[in-house]
Amino acid sequence: MPLYDLDRAALETYLPDLGEPADFDAFWADTLAETRAVDLGLAMTRVDLGLTLVDVFDVEFAGFAGHPIKAWLTRPAGGATDRLLPAVVEYNGYGGGRGLPHERLGWAAAGYVSLFMDTRGQGSRWGSGGDTPDPVGSGPATPGFMTRGILDPADHYYRRVFTDAVRAVEAVRAVEGVDPARVSVTGASQGGGIALAAAGLVPDLLAVMPDVPFGCHFRRAVDLSDREPYTEITTYLSVHRAHAAAAFRTLSYLDGVSFARRATAPGLFSVALMDPICPPSTVYAAYNHYGAIAGGVEKEIEVYPFNEHEGGGGHQFARQLPWLAARAGGAPTSTRLVVAAR
Repeated sequence: MPLYDLDRAALETYLPDLGEPADFDAFWADTLAETRAVDLGLAMTRVDLGLTLVDVFDVEFAGFAGHPIKAWLTRPAGGATDRLLPAVVEYNGYGGGRGLPHERLGWAAAGYVSLFMDTRGQGSRWGSGGDTPDPVGSGPATPGFMTRGILDPADHYYRRVFTDAVRAVEAVRAVEGVDPARVSVTGASQGGGIALAAAGLVPDLLAVMPDVPFGCHFRRAVDLSDREPYTEITTYLSVHRAHAAAAFRTLSYLDGVSFARRATAPGLFSVALMDPICPPSTVYAAYNHYGAIAGGVEKEIEVYPFNEHEGGGGHQFARQLPWLAARAGGAPTSTRLVVAAR
């Protein structure tokens, strides 16, 4: 995919006005209040997978409307330690599920408690599967998740997912041995968009690490991208021609840029300038607006000029490790050695 979006200088100053709904904050405050009226119901079951260096737990907690959400929790082996550990909550890409716990060991190997959230209703498109149903139906929609409840923000699929994401943070904070003041969120693509939602809805995170985030600046993304899942929206609107205004009104309550504006934690983004799925200008829209309401929020963006939606891949994780360790109060000895050797 060649360069197709704004040039680099224009991207770095791109600050679109999204016409954010006036009741955005009230909408989300009410949503979270309704969900928090239900007990978190955190349940953890130890799983023996023969992984001697990490402990693994099958986790369930109450998400949106009390719906049960699954997750994997991995942590350095040994149970209780002499100090509380920082934690990382990770969200998954579009269509994937929580998979198998041995597939996500990086954060636990680096000394963190890691909670990998299953995305409700997903997990059957790639990867090793998911285990969390979405018990809520919707009106007419295209295949996929983007247009489920597209005519009313109260009905939309991502209202439920973003609420689940906040509850995942609350769940890991309730785990014995976790330092609730040192919880970070991360994810790539859809997972990056969910991480931005958490950043805007949870005011006291340690750090936010969205990679090539999806779900930002919906109007421009739909205009530019000819790839799924944004084309689910264009397909729907090509049939339901009179629904465009209602659809984009709904999406305005779910836009990653609006959540980014409300973020208060340090942020480390990544963007790929040849990304046909998440156009670079949509990522920069979120990055340039990040922390705007609070002001003075620390942020950085790692740019991959010749990559598509794979972004930095393992290189970005290597970038995240020392960056997060510096904010979490230090890294394990092995991480320090890697950094020193560079």
